[in-house]
Amino acid sequence: MEPHSVAGSGDATGAPPAAFRAVLEALESVHPRSEIVLERIPAPQRLAPWAHAVGAVVYEPDGPDEVEVATGRFIVLYDPEGHQAWDGTTRCVGYVSAGTDEQLVDDAMFSEVAWSWLTDALAEHEAGAHAIGGTVTRTASTRFGDLAGPEHSVEVEIRASWTAEDNSALGRHLTAFLDVLGSAAGLPPPGVRLLGPSDRGGDDTL
Repeated sequence: MEPHSVAGSGDATGAPPAAFRAVLEALESVHPRSEIVLERIPAPQRLAPWAHAVGAVVYEPDGPDEVEVATGRFIVLYDPEGHQAWDGTTRCVGYVSAGTDEQLVDDAMFSEVAWSWLTDALAEHEAGAHAIGGTVTRTASTRFGDLAGPEHSVEVEIRASWTAEDNSALGRHLTAFLDVLGSAAGLPPPGVRLLGPSDRGGDDTL
């Protein structure tokens, strides 16, 4: 992965600082579950001297095809001189968008549950972080006329940022973010496969 620098060349060769190279190496070590596809995307150019961004898409099978059910972006911002607002040098920014159950729009607790996906995932993967903040937004849409797509749809968006405490452990932060993306997409826990009718041998009893 080639990093993006908004400060031109960090030195005569343009090589990123060692601390940011540790970030890239840690991100390279992450292998997502089979439903999630990762790709490098353009990083923001004015937020930090060094930045790197990864896009993620969650697919689910729909007959012979696969459909996109959630998307996400994970961005790492690095300022070797530190940033007062971050209380550190390395800031992670995550964005998730996914379709969800229409009934959840009216669930007063849903936003708290969705936010706990992030805090719990960071703790579970021992991704040391502080200065965590963000929003959870639920949106209900109704289509009219000739617009393609379902008549009613509901989406949840999670925007969050936090300061990483160990650049060499950024793989844990990306892994935690992918857990959040999977939760928003309604994926079962890794290694668990939900049973469909064909898995029950014709017996519809549970």
